[in-house]
Amino acid sequence: MSPEKLVMMANQIATFFKSQPGNDQAERVANHLQDFWDSRMRRQFCDYVENGGENVDDIARKAAGLIT
Repeated sequence: MSPEKLVMMANQIATFFKSQPGNDQAERVANHLQDFWDSRMRRQFCDYVENGGENVDDIARKAAGLIT
C-alpha cells in the first residue's frame, strides 16, 4: 500500500480519537492499528514515520511509537 494511503488512513483514525474524551488518544490509535491493520501495513507506516513521516498527524505519529 502506498505511504500516502497509510498516512491518510492513520490521520483519519487519529482525527476520530481526538474527538473522544480522555488523554489516551495515541494509545487508542495504536490499539486500533494493531487490531485492524496487518503487520505489513503497521511496519510500513512505522518505517515511514521513523524516516520523517511527512503529513502524519501528531497523534498518529505518537501512536506509531507505541506499536509493538
